[in-house]
Amino acid sequence: MSKKQVACIIDDDQVYVYGVKKMIMFYDFCKDVLTFKNGEEALGYLQPRVMDDAPLPEVIMVDINMPVMDGWEFLDAFTRIKPKDGRKVTIYVISSSIKQDDIDKARNYTEVTDYIVKPVRFESLKQILG
Repeated sequence: MSKKQVACIIDDDQVYVYGVKKMIMFYDFCKDVLTFKNGEEALGYLQPRVMDDAPLPEVIMVDINMPVMDGWEFLDAFTRIKPKDGRKVTIYVISSSIKQDDIDKARNYTEVTDYIVKPVRFESLKQILG
């Protein structure tokens, strides 16, 4: 398994974020984990990096239900600014929503690799970061 350099978690549930980040670091899936409480914070970090051709997280895990800017708004904005030079960012939507409409909507984004229902388990993280 090749270790990822940087993963990004965008979620307002700080207990969830803490647990997933601990699991990632404990199993040594990734060297660093960036965390943001909403899509706006994440875009504020990622957009200048895209424009400056700076390194980006290899994996983004984004929740859909957040205040300020939800996951759908983040996906819409990020897909408009995605790297033009071919740098690949793998995106997973991770949510507690089990509504088929949400799952279908996520799968309509070509940039989204998969939709995972919380709680995230070891096997899911291994698939995402492995």
